[in-house]
Amino acid sequence: MNDDSPVKDFSCMDDYDPNSLPANVALDRIKSSLSAVRGEIKVPVRSALNNVLAEHIQSTMNVPSAVNSAMDGYALSATDIPGEGTKELSVVGTSWAGIPLNRPVKSGECARIMTGGILPEGTDTVIIQESVERLDDVIRIASGTGQGDNVRQIGEDIAVGDQVLALGTRLTAADLGLLASLGIGEVSIKRKIRVAFFSTGDELRSLGESLDEGSVYDSNRYTLYGMLTRLGCDLLDMGVIRDKREDIEAAFLAAAENADVVITSGGVSVGEADFVKETLDKLGQVEFWKVAMKPGRPLAFGRVKNACFFGLPGNPVSVMVTFYQFVQPALRKMMGETRTEVMCMKVPSASRLKKRPGRLEYQRGIMERDKQGQLVVRKTGAQGSGILSSMSQANCFIILPIESSTVEVGALVDVQPFFGLV
Repeated sequence: MNDDSPVKDFSCMDDYDPNSLPANVALDRIKSSLSAVRGEIKVPVRSALNNVLAEHIQSTMNVPSAVNSAMDGYALSATDIPGEGTKELSVVGTSWAGIPLNRPVKSGECARIMTGGILPEGTDTVIIQESVERLDDVIRIASGTGQGDNVRQIGEDIAVGDQVLALGTRLTAADLGLLASLGIGEVSIKRKIRVAFFSTGDELRSLGESLDEGSVYDSNRYTLYGMLTRLGCDLLDMGVIRDKREDIEAAFLAAAENADVVITSGGVSVGEADFVKETLDKLGQVEFWKVAMKPGRPLAFGRVKNACFFGLPGNPVSVMVTFYQFVQPALRKMMGETRTEVMCMKVPSASRLKKRPGRLEYQRGIMERDKQGQLVVRKTGAQGSGILSSMSQANCFIILPIESSTVEVGALVDVQPFFGLV
């Protein structure tokens, strides 16, 4: 081929495009160019749920703070447990949770104790109530319980000075309980990142508007709203922007002025009326325009002024796939979160999955148990990038490597559950 030979313009129908970045390379480029936003706020623990911790949390107390019982039963000294046969002990009182028995227990004695009750002086073991025969104020015990059984030691869960939560942790319900158990009522969290988003296209209509011939309702802003809200972002929905150079340029400038991140859907593929690329070349810096994946090859990443920019495809499924695989990990890093990996597992396929080599493919799947109780995954049906119902029905992505071809029933495939994405 000589220098004057025409360059092929690869389309989304081609399985191989040398101008497309491998998905892992694209994600690495995105992550390496981003850093956590500055700014933090102090909030009550209950308001910190699903936010990112902006400080290390160290314990100033032991949990438990005293030796206590893990079970309902009887507290005694292990020296009173018989090696064989049975033995009778006198019950001298009760240690309740929050109301300890304020007298020592001597040899030949025991104390009734409830879960969480502090072990009285002279005791080191709890025999569960099901292993005891009680006769008025006397119990009969047998061998079988060892020293320290059914007892929680001081600091067994958390000791003074332990780091219990690290900076960059996205706080869960369990984390809130953990903070409360340490008496911590307020924590510092990272500020929310502000995301501006809009759709482009003359054919798009917002809800409440009537549909002209050839027009469609804009679903992408609603899926983006849902995904960004679940992620905990501060949102600026800029609506539908018509395919006019001046409108798109004005939208980009307003978005970049007011947000940390700008996300668009539509207008990043090659077309006479696609002005997003043209505007980005003028106002910003673009790192790449294509990724070797299906659906979602036309994916753009770069900057507009001081804001990070993601240009997502226009097809509804492509928007969700590219968001989960690229935008979400990027936003989680910008939020200051340290763990951004998504769980992936190997599961046998219950469907024949058609594929040609050349692109990493994200098919929509339903992971479930078969009649034998084993986890399997099947595709939702037709996998077109415009079939949004495939995302609604699915509970996972089936990820097929770039070099793979058609997968037969029973073969192991990589599965990414949706519940691990947010």
